[in-house]
This record gives sequence, C-alpha cells and structure tokens, in this order.
Amino acid sequence: MALSEGGRTGQSIPGVIALLISDVDGTMVTDNKQLRAPTVEAVRSLSQAGIAFAITSSRPPIGLRTLIASLAITTPVGAFNGGLIVSPENLEPIEGNPLPADVARRAIAFLAGRRVDIWFDTDRDWLVLSRDGPYVDLEIRTIESAPVVVETFDHPRSIDRCYKIVGVSRDFEALAQCERDLSDELGPSATVNRSQRYYLDITHPEANKGCMVRALSRLLSIPRHAIATIGDGRNDVAMFDQSALAIAMGNADHEVKARAQFVTASNEEDGFASAVKHWVLPRAPSRQQP
Repeated sequence: MALSEGGRTGQSIPGVIALLISDVDGTMVTDNKQLRAPTVEAVRSLSQAGIAFAITSSRPPIGLRTLIASLAITTPVGAFNGGLIVSPENLEPIEGNPLPADVARRAIAFLAGRRVDIWFDTDRDWLVLSRDGPYVDLEIRTIESAPVVVETFDHPRSIDRCYKIVGVSRDFEALAQCERDLSDELGPSATVNRSQRYYLDITHPEANKGCMVRALSRLLSIPRHAIATIGDGRNDVAMFDQSALAIAMGNADHEVKARAQFVTASNEEDGFASAVKHWVLPRAPSRQQP
C-alpha cells in the first residue's frame, strides 16, 4: 500500500482539519462501485474525532442516495461536480447553477460533430438519445436509476434545466482532445473536465469542485485553511486548489498527483481509509494540544 508525497510544494500543511471533502468514484468506491468496510469505518472515525465529512461528485443527486445512507452523511451534498448542492435528507436543492441554454446548445452541437455520445442531466432526470449507447449500463448500475430516452435535448423542460452535459466515448484519446477543444470553444462560459477517462463533463462555470469547497466553507462556517480534500480525477484538481490539504488517490494520473501534497493508495487498496488514518485524523481538532 503506497503512501507518498505529491507534487504540490511551497505551501504549509495545516495543523488542524475540521472538514474533509471527498470525491466518490475512483476515490471512495472500488472500480465496480462497491463501498468497502474500511472506507465506512474511516468516515465513522472522522465523526468520532470531530471532523465533518462531505462528498461531491459528478453524479446526479439520485445517484448519491445509497452512499448518503451508508455513510450517514449529514452535510450538504454536491452533485454535478458541485453544480447542484442538495440536502442529504431529501435531496432537495439548497443552491445550484444550471448551464445556460445557449451554452448547452453549443456543447451539444460540438459533441455531435465529433460523433461523441451525449448524456443530459436536469435536476431530476438523466436523458439519453439511445438506451444502447456506451457505458449506459455502467451508469445505471452506478446511480441505480435508468435514463429517459428522448429524441432531442432541445426542449424547454430540459434545455432550461440543464445541470450537466456528458460526452461519452470509448476512444479515450479522442475524448481528451474533445476536452481541450471544447474548453477552448466555450471559454469562460462553462467548466469542461473529464470526470473519468470516458466521461467529459460540461457544467456551469461556477459548477466545479473548487466552487463546492468555497460553498461548504460558507454553509458550514469552516475556514478553507481547515479543509482537506481527496480525489482521483482531473475535475478534483479544482477542489485541491481551494483547500489547505489535498490528497490524490494512487489511481490518479500524474497531473492530478502533482497538484496534491500527498498520494495515498488506490481505490482498490483502501486508499481513502489510509489517507484518513495517516493525514487527516492526526490533524483532528480533538487531538491538538490546548
């Protein structure tokens, strides 16, 4: 189980951590989307040490229900990479930033032009053009909900309630190029990041995990210098940059690891639990000298 320093240097490591914010897929769950016992126990130990715990994910709110229940989460939950913050009790919106309709249309046209499959998320529904598209079955297992098949996304009941568009492809290199080109195309009007090698997320410019860190800091009255974050994806770098302590998973790519202070083991090796034990719990408020 490898533990090491990341590439982020020149910043002091906080003495006290009052909140840990975690990514979900690739971080808290295994590749087959299972939540292992060491992870559940690690979250319980955070609560016992007086450290608040929160999650943020590219998933829609409905895809986080099981995790919320299994981990007894009581803090606001960040869906759609922080684009929609919901209550853990009933998934009702607390605050959110839908993608403007004109930006959504431009993103859809771009992805269609690259022959990339497109998913579309509103605050309530996951829409697809084909039930048989790539990774649809995986997403059904992940979020425990089936998509709604539609002929077009450009309908007032959907285009005006868009929280996330996803480009989906088995051609990882082509999708990486789409990420670069679409980011240039949309500029500051959207956040464009891959949450997995096969998923390219397009959200509101204020809908990213860095904004989620700032929102939780405000909602929970916890300063950012007392916040730690952990994740594995390129979309997690934004929250690394807004927190005092950043931990990358062992399964993260080199660019992600370079933006963290520490690198833990992979999600298949209980890396989340190791990170909590080695770098978060020792900084619990209850363990600091008076």
